[in-house]
Amino acid sequence: MLKLNYDKNQISAVIDRIVHKTMNMDLTWDWPCGVAYYGISEAYTATGNKKYLELLKDRIDELMELGLPDVWTVNACAMGHPLITLYQATKEQKYMDVLLGKLSYLKKDALRFGDSVLQHTVSAGNDFPEQAWADTLFMAALLMLRAGVLLQEEGMIEDALNQWYWHIKYLQDRGTGFYYHGYDNIAGNHMSGVYWGRANAWAAYTMAQVGNCLPKCYLYPKYMDVAGSLNEQLAALKTVQTENGLWRTVLNEETSYEEVSASAGIAAAMLLRGNPLHSKYIDKAIKGLLANISEDGRVLNVSGGTAVMNNVAGYQNISRDWMQGWGQGLALAFFAALYVSDGSAKDGAL
Repeated sequence: MLKLNYDKNQISAVIDRIVHKTMNMDLTWDWPCGVAYYGISEAYTATGNKKYLELLKDRIDELMELGLPDVWTVNACAMGHPLITLYQATKEQKYMDVLLGKLSYLKKDALRFGDSVLQHTVSAGNDFPEQAWADTLFMAALLMLRAGVLLQEEGMIEDALNQWYWHIKYLQDRGTGFYYHGYDNIAGNHMSGVYWGRANAWAAYTMAQVGNCLPKCYLYPKYMDVAGSLNEQLAALKTVQTENGLWRTVLNEETSYEEVSASAGIAAAMLLRGNPLHSKYIDKAIKGLLANISEDGRVLNVSGGTAVMNNVAGYQNISRDWMQGWGQGLALAFFAALYVSDGSAKDGAL
């Protein structure tokens, strides 16, 4: 079992500050909102604070009344995460109806290549032909898995696991254990070949959630690839944690700045995986992340939206001056997992 040093009352207060600051952001129906509201959903689930659910419900109802986008994208499917939480809590069909629309898009209309791998899309255009990005694992694969379990649809579960299986094959460097940001199937390469911090967070966090979400995960052969990949990735990631308990925007470049959304996602993956040997790394991350939460709940030092850049300098020059929905959401995902970590024990094999 993990042995961690933290003040649960302090974590509760930090969660509350981040939730209220996040709800003050003018986030619209797309992936920044989806990640932010996923974090609030996790905060509600962990703490049982019904105020968080009320805030989430009021805002999503408002967005739905204003009108949803005419076209879905892989990125915008991230908004399905809070819809699952709202449906489970309220049983209101309107949330399920929108969720089913997103799932139908992913199944029937989303661009795919190779062995039914989802192409990463951010608009109605064919933005990145036959490119696999680690981001898709959060925006779509985890959503399909959660929905497949909720709806008891084995085909959806298998499709989700297939996304991890091929993203692992395309993106993980077996030599280092790190994940590349993207893979271009047409060119057959990783483009700039950079180990981007937040890409590694998307991969690690979602893989760590598979075992939590999927009953009897050990009966699905592709899950063994998820577990093996995650174990090797976390073993590599612990070696590049900084003295401040964080991870850099380019993992293996000491000149790169420490980036808090990546750090939160990676630390949350370690928490969810529950390997006791990671306790000391999680403890360092707790201190590093707390130091990057302002008094009013802003998550600091979060890099802006980032395409697969041309080189290391492209990643290093992305601004980290502004509050971002994904920073708020991943920080909440970490602190929510920490809040309930004292009552959890994991099977080290699975």
